[in-house]
Amino acid sequence: MTARISIVGAGLIGRAWAIVFARAGISVSLYDVDVVALGKVREAIRQSLDDLQQAGLIEDVEAPLSLIQTENNLARAMAGAEYIQECGPENVDAKRRIYADLEAVAAKDAVLASSTSGIAASQFTAHLRHPERCLVAHPVNPPYLIPLVEVVPTLDTSDAAVKSTMLLMEQAGQVPILVRKEVQGFILNRLQGALLNEALRLFRDGYVSAEDLDKTVKHGLGLRWSFMGPFETIDLNAPSGVIDYGARYGQLYHAIDQQRGDDNPWDTTTLNALDKERRERLPSDGLADRQAWRDRRLMALMAHQRSISPF
Repeated sequence: MTARISIVGAGLIGRAWAIVFARAGISVSLYDVDVVALGKVREAIRQSLDDLQQAGLIEDVEAPLSLIQTENNLARAMAGAEYIQECGPENVDAKRRIYADLEAVAAKDAVLASSTSGIAASQFTAHLRHPERCLVAHPVNPPYLIPLVEVVPTLDTSDAAVKSTMLLMEQAGQVPILVRKEVQGFILNRLQGALLNEALRLFRDGYVSAEDLDKTVKHGLGLRWSFMGPFETIDLNAPSGVIDYGARYGQLYHAIDQQRGDDNPWDTTTLNALDKERRERLPSDGLADRQAWRDRRLMALMAHQRSISPF
């Protein structure tokens, strides 16, 4: 087990990563330049740990909390870390500066991993003296409830850095996948983006309401996807598996795909119309409560999944 983890950034993702590692019994140093943010972070982490305990997902709050230390001095925060999780702004220039600073203070064999949602690590690590220890470890928010982590090396990343990161994620109770080549958005957001783009077009063009679109996923696709992926789904949806499914439905999907244009479904008019329907169903002042409800539902689902044996 890795002896010590350092995290850069005490925002939502940084706090969530701290919970992931501390829950697994790993010491964490949580760094942020903002002293005010650091002053509030332990209480926010405690609340999340309390929620996890109430859901039966952890036994104790104090044990993981005691493993999380905060620090606003970068050198002290990174001292002795074998793995560093960067959770800075989603901006290439900012990350280039952060990584230059990290290389100056981190141990020479420490892995430097980014939480970026879609920027290839080569864009902000190629200028370093040792880019071979850099990669992306992209979580799904919040990672202490949704365990998938996309591990994305660059062409410079060493096999040792990839292997140790994959192993660490498994030891921390996460589910790492290896993205074999750098691609914008990685895997999860490319899949999510394809669904969102089509959902927005169907809503924009008057085929379905926002509520009924959500019902289609919640009461249809989402039920299957909560325990198996799209490839296993089609493999099981035809008597003889994938090839049989392709013979039956491949032309339909191909024809649908050809109907899609290259227009931008994220235009202001569409988003305003979608926001109007959503705010009628959920006023803005109810978002925080609904987000808390979402997290409780995720906790219940996680508890259920832990109670059954995986395939």
